[in-house]
Amino acid sequence: MNNKEKSIDLIKKLSDANGVAGFEDEVVEICKEKITSTCDYHEDTLRNIHFQAKGNTGDKPKVWLDAHTDEVGFIVQYLKKNGTIQFLPLGGWANSSVPASKVRVKNMQGRYIPGIVAAKPVHFANIKETPQEQSIDTMVIDVGARSIEELRDKFEIPVAAPVVPDVECNYDENHDLFLGKAFDCRAGCAALIETLEQCHGKELQIDLVGSFTSQEEVGLRGAKTVSKSMDADIAIVFEGCPADDIFFAEEAVQAGIKKGPMLRHFDRTMITNPRFMKYVLDIAKEYDIPVQEAVRSGGGTNGGAIHLGKQGIPTIVIGIPVRYIHSHHGIMAFEDYQNSIELAVKIIENINEDVIKNF
Repeated sequence: MNNKEKSIDLIKKLSDANGVAGFEDEVVEICKEKITSTCDYHEDTLRNIHFQAKGNTGDKPKVWLDAHTDEVGFIVQYLKKNGTIQFLPLGGWANSSVPASKVRVKNMQGRYIPGIVAAKPVHFANIKETPQEQSIDTMVIDVGARSIEELRDKFEIPVAAPVVPDVECNYDENHDLFLGKAFDCRAGCAALIETLEQCHGKELQIDLVGSFTSQEEVGLRGAKTVSKSMDADIAIVFEGCPADDIFFAEEAVQAGIKKGPMLRHFDRTMITNPRFMKYVLDIAKEYDIPVQEAVRSGGGTNGGAIHLGKQGIPTIVIGIPVRYIHSHHGIMAFEDYQNSIELAVKIIENINEDVIKNF
């Protein structure tokens, strides 16, 4: 298996893993397996992975690498008498993207039961009803049960069971594109793993530390916890970010696929340190790595929690553009993923204490 095939396999494996916010176990196990050769690590009770690169000397500035392991999904609220399941969202969903979608519900034996978010057939719908007008709290999940007793006794589905989009990741070799779920932030997890692998064994002027953090989609909870103990001087956050190239006019596009990673100057959780941003943009220009710059009116990332650590940690977010983020299916370009890794590696290879002091 060549390097590209290994990357594709890693992305698929992480994308397909079940890991809604608060239930990231499968993803955590993959990440631990993949960094065993490059890092020492430990977990906390939120299932955050804290790691230090093997080869760190302990007397150099520390660069914190981060990606979050959770994906948006749902949680069972209660079981209904007619055999359907009331649920709540974990993370931000557009109401219109949820009905008629396949899901899998974890039962008491740890098996994932296939189901669908029930959509009223057109035959029964009022002429004024549209999916856009339906809110999530009026939707139910149907696994085929006929009663609440059947849900409990045969399907063995409990209250608070995690519910995951039922999607298999595919790679289109002809167009170099992925179609799958959870690229926010499994693409970031994969990029972090590969960045560690590419930096392993190199003589660096910094030490590498970092985290795979949980529960980003429900309020940056993992990153807030890790930031209380992480000792770092600067941080690089990997993300799967919303591609905007089919929603806005050409001049307004700041995160198109196949145009390079997105570097955000501003969102509702962080104003990026402009000196660190200039350094990163200069690195991208020096090594001819395509990047896109963004100023976001909304949104947020783990950078919002990380940059407030210690007395302030200069932080950048390297975003891999993904179309239709926070829905069942996303589209991501492999070249954007590769360029995100290359940018991170070049930053790490070049940065030193004197540069960091100027941030």
